[in-house]
Amino acid sequence: MGKDESNTAKGTMDKTVFFISGGLLILFVVLAIIDLKMVQGWINDSFNFAAKYFGSYWELLLLANFVIGIALAISKYGKIRLGKMNKPENGYYRWIAMILCTLLASGGVFWAASEPMMHFISNPPLFKDHSGTMAGVNPALAQSFLHWGFLAWAILGTLSTVVLMYVHYHKGYPMKPRGMLYPLFGEKIFRKKSIIGNATDIISIVAVSGGTMGPIGFLGLQLGYGLHSLFGIPNTLITNIIVVSVLIVMAAISVASGVDRGIQFLSKINVGLTVFLAICMLIVGPTLFIFNQFISAEGFHLQNMITMALYQGDKTWLSWWTVFFWGWFLGYGPMMAIFIARISRGRTIRELVIAVSVLAPLVTNFWFAVVGGTGIKAELDSPGSISGPLDAGGMPAGVMAIMDQLPFGYLLAIGFLIVTLIFVATTVDSISYTVSVTLTGNDHPSRLMRVFWVLMFGMLSIVLLTIGENSINAIQNAIVVTAVPVSFIMLPTLWGVFQVAKKLAIEQNIISRDKK
Repeated sequence: MGKDESNTAKGTMDKTVFFISGGLLILFVVLAIIDLKMVQGWINDSFNFAAKYFGSYWELLLLANFVIGIALAISKYGKIRLGKMNKPENGYYRWIAMILCTLLASGGVFWAASEPMMHFISNPPLFKDHSGTMAGVNPALAQSFLHWGFLAWAILGTLSTVVLMYVHYHKGYPMKPRGMLYPLFGEKIFRKKSIIGNATDIISIVAVSGGTMGPIGFLGLQLGYGLHSLFGIPNTLITNIIVVSVLIVMAAISVASGVDRGIQFLSKINVGLTVFLAICMLIVGPTLFIFNQFISAEGFHLQNMITMALYQGDKTWLSWWTVFFWGWFLGYGPMMAIFIARISRGRTIRELVIAVSVLAPLVTNFWFAVVGGTGIKAELDSPGSISGPLDAGGMPAGVMAIMDQLPFGYLLAIGFLIVTLIFVATTVDSISYTVSVTLTGNDHPSRLMRVFWVLMFGMLSIVLLTIGENSINAIQNAIVVTAVPVSFIMLPTLWGVFQVAKKLAIEQNIISRDKK
């Protein structure tokens, strides 16, 4: 097949993928309107099936992905420069900022405050039960570090990113999720009538769309609670819709400006605001406790990481924690790989792996220690001060309760709401961009298409909000179901990355041709 045989080689839209993926998303919303309980039943049954039969496979997949990436980074192949550029396209701070604002969108505030507390008041079953005591702090933080740390970040943009950058920038094929199957099928995967290729792109779009619409609706619910708590604004459907509308306007303006302007601008602003909030919390909060517990819990995490990553004990707990998170991040995997590939031209494999698999997770873990650790310290000093509101009002109540324990908590809470809004906006604009890339195969899709997908996500999220909070939970759980096929799409990158690395190493004279 010649490269021009692909129906997206010149940036034209793949109508088959567009109509099927878009149709499936609209069908989900329509069915939820007709009979939400039926849809929830389907998703819950599928979720349980996925967790039961694929949970162990996902654990091995994420661990292998991380280990292989680290091995490549420290080997001679780590010197390989990606994207056919001799120097990085984006400066280091701007590059790291855009990376950080992908995964942290969901965990940046509400999970960072709530998950460590949940594990603290009920220690994970892998460890001896020290719930609610000082001995339970390390297991609680370490379990959160696992879920939002090295393995989670690595699956979003290391091996898959290397393979996609090679396929697109070095071989000239369209930038599409199906490129991850190139090591298995070769150029056949890019043919117009490739059933596997089209199915791969459709599944990837549907998976990440569910994972995007869920947080949009979730944001509306959480910020609605926060605005009511701080300013007395009624926490109604209208308030939630207004919040989502503001988010969509921000994301639309950002994505219309492009990766090099809007997305990177919002990312830099938000990372700066997050660092400022972290410093404020360290100054007015339990400073020594946070630093000491971060160091201690990170050591505990590293010591027990493989055991936690491969845990097979309490299946019910596992399916609602580790397996859920692994499925969630796998669902994001193909699109995040495309986004990171777009912003990482000129970087080496070593730089890419260290930034995504090491630096970003450590920053995330420290942030969890700052926010979650502050809550744990308050709970230790005054049992029920955080766990009570968390149990009664959910995640947003937990955040507000933590802020209430701090000097200037009112101002910090406002800062947290702003940061959360921008975090989700950066995710929506980056996902809208990558969906547009998938439909065209071009890493510079039209502005109209990028904005269309922002509006699509926003409108469908608003419809789900009008149905009820359960519809938001349903579509968020649906991403775990779609993670089953996505996990097989990403599997060939485990060995395909070695094929790619050898070819690029020879081209760049890192190894001699006779060692091929």
